[in-house]
Amino acid sequence: MGKCLTLVSEATHGAREPELRRQICRTGRRMYKRGLVVACEGNLSARLDSNRILVTPAGACKGRLATGDILITDLNGTVLCGTGPPSSEIQMHILFYRLRPDVRAVCHAHPPTATGFAAAGRALEEAVLPEVVVSLGKIPLAPYGTPGTWELCAGLESLVTKHNAILLENHGVVTCGQSLETAYERLETVEQFARILLIAESLGGPRLLSAAQVQKLVAARARYGVSCPGDAELPLTSEARIVLTRPERTSAHQEEPRDREPRCKR
Repeated sequence: MGKCLTLVSEATHGAREPELRRQICRTGRRMYKRGLVVACEGNLSARLDSNRILVTPAGACKGRLATGDILITDLNGTVLCGTGPPSSEIQMHILFYRLRPDVRAVCHAHPPTATGFAAAGRALEEAVLPEVVVSLGKIPLAPYGTPGTWELCAGLESLVTKHNAILLENHGVVTCGQSLETAYERLETVEQFARILLIAESLGGPRLLSAAQVQKLVAARARYGVSCPGDAELPLTSEARIVLTRPERTSAHQEEPRDREPRCKR
């Protein structure tokens, strides 16, 4: 649909539209330049008003977006303004806007290290870096769903209300925020955390923060102006590590195979 259906009563929102289009293009270039996406990967969206969103088109390189490329859709995914289909992941974006009235923007990308964790079936759920605990808390892993389908949304639904950043198994990362800038910065934070964690594991494993240390960081969110969902899940602390106790060691030893050759009697 090439003609825009902008209502006169929404003039205030219309005034924001050009700037949001520019922000989407700038964010797409940042994602592409940082290697968080390649080719035509990833997608971006921003809430225009209570019933409409701006979203990147299908098959477009995020590093070469023009403001006129951005589409407007309703919360059913119907194109109201622009030419061509929206991103194949539009239903994932709509899920965030429907479940999270506070969310104004959504970023989806395939940052290499974080996506590597997702491909290995591993969440970024341990309390390692104070900055990540404050800004994101636990970063869970959503079960695999075919990209561009409701199957993907089904695996995300229970996590969207509790988290601002989520790994998508064998797929990538999705983040949200009250602005495009915030959603993008959370995407960068997830990738940086994954890189540091990978290095820490090669050096023997990270030392987790304690529950008391995590609680202090959570209490500091207001001071840093950080907003997280009210029922946001906290990361795993040092107390949550699985320790093999002495009885377990004994039991494990007793359960070892007994098919060895018997010792000779003297």
